Amino acid sequence: MTATTPAPAATDQAGARPVGPRHLKSLIPHRFPILLVDRVDEVVPGERISTVKAVTVNEPWYRELPDDTDDAGYAYPLALLIESWCQSAALLSAWDQSPEEAAGQVALFGGMSGIEVLGQALPGDVLRHEVRISRAFEGTWIFEGATTVDGVEILRIDSVMTALRPSSALAPPAESTPAVSAPAESARAGSASAGAATGPAATAGGEAAV
Repeated sequence: MTATTPAPAATDQAGARPVGPRHLKSLIPHRFPILLVDRVDEVVPGERISTVKAVTVNEPWYRELPDDTDDAGYAYPLALLIESWCQSAALLSAWDQSPEEAAGQVALFGGMSGIEVLGQALPGDVLRHEVRISRAFEGTWIFEGATTVDGVEILRIDSVMTALRPSSALAPPAESTPAVSAPAESARAGSASAGAATGPAATAGGEAAV
């Protein structure tokens, strides 16, 4: 019988607690109010990650709800549920990079398929995202996984493609004004002078003919 080695838990520099916002912010650019991962509980770089996001009633997407809104009206928005899972995938892709390397990279999501919504989350629930790498290429990963609340799946994702690219490669090209060469300017000036002196309306005396 072969013994299996448990996956290493993600811990902070002191090794005493799971990785929280400080380290997460060094790996992905998301900030309030759209940083949607609170903690990394477990990670195997290049393989899988387990993250946590707590849903609270004080989040800004609930701000416009009337006071008499039913509890069901506080269901966590699906777009944010998927975004939170995808941020976990971005963390996994950048995990083994130094903060300096990560600062120069941008995570691009190329597409997703096989999204199954199996339930919902409400304020007070804790989302647990499980993300696995199913395929990997140079700087590109395909992820799969799920999200659970109290052990019950509420979201299943078959495929999400992510690529890390240098942020400098995405900058718009600098606009430049074409330079006009000195000979071209001189030629235009000479042509204008010649036209003024030899045009059909000019006389030897320099006055216009009637």
